[in-house]
Amino acid sequence: MSPNSPPNSKTHRSPYWQSSEGWEVRLSNSRKVPYFFNSQTKQSTWEPPAGLSKEQIESLPGAELLSGSYEEAADSHTGQVRASHLLVKHKDSRRPASHKSSNITRTKEEAISILRTYQQQITDAGDDYQKAFASLAHEHSDCSSFSKGGDLGWFGRNQMQRPFEEATFALDVGKVSDVVSTDSGVHLILRTG
Repeated sequence: MSPNSPPNSKTHRSPYWQSSEGWEVRLSNSRKVPYFFNSQTKQSTWEPPAGLSKEQIESLPGAELLSGSYEEAADSHTGQVRASHLLVKHKDSRRPASHKSSNITRTKEEAISILRTYQQQITDAGDDYQKAFASLAHEHSDCSSFSKGGDLGWFGRNQMQRPFEEATFALDVGKVSDVVSTDSGVHLILRTG
């Protein structure tokens, strides 16, 4: 078995598999970029897992998806944008649940009203609007990106829902969108790169 192959049985574990504690590299179906997944804890992250060396990361199962070193992959953003967002879901969202609530019952109009309140707080923050955006996303966003202040990382065309993608690509870096509606809910988007 090569160190880049996941074990093919529950009883056989390579020494590397044990030392990396279940981490592997997978390709995101929606964004078509590699991410790190821990098969033991079910945790996923766009960033390399803390505590793993460059050599360990490069020998993870699926590491060939990183197309070179992970630093090179992280620095290659031609044709991509980077954005943060603040998502408020509503009862008609494609998945009306989040880390905050297992059953979201608010209407779309209520979600937009909530988002408008956050939009005003961001505007009122003046020069500190990016910090205010990240803080509000961390505290209130219904997206799992809340833990990173809403940061979604870099993405290209056809990797996000169409209205979200179009709004993000239309923004100048450092600008915040008006309310954007997608199947996921309603968003404010801050283009960061």
